[in-house]
Amino acid sequence: MPNRTDLEALPDIPMDDDGPVFREPWEAQAFAMTLELHQQGRFSWPEWARYLHQEIDKAKQSGDPDLGDTYYQHWLAALENICVDKKITSGEALAERKEAWDRAARSTPHGEPIELDRAIRRGEFDK
Repeated sequence: MPNRTDLEALPDIPMDDDGPVFREPWEAQAFAMTLELHQQGRFSWPEWARYLHQEIDKAKQSGDPDLGDTYYQHWLAALENICVDKKITSGEALAERKEAWDRAARSTPHGEPIELDRAIRRGEFDK
């Protein structure tokens, strides 16, 4: 895991004395996926910080008031972009998974766990 100095180098990461702070489970999952890909050597930490900074700058230029509540949305967008640019996955595969997730979420009763198609769970989508 990146050390505290590495984390503090990220633009505006929500942190307390114990480290990063997450409001929703998906935020922690996006954070964990980023760490895993970094640990696998898929990208350097400074490279990751540049992608995240670019997403935050783009959001601010589009009118994001930068109140902190959209931070992990920018994190996720940066993760998607770096994964496509590094050919970890393709834009088409991301779009397919987002659509599958949307279909599953819309068809799941409130309060029930969302389950994606079996093909997604088994990782049968092309990269």
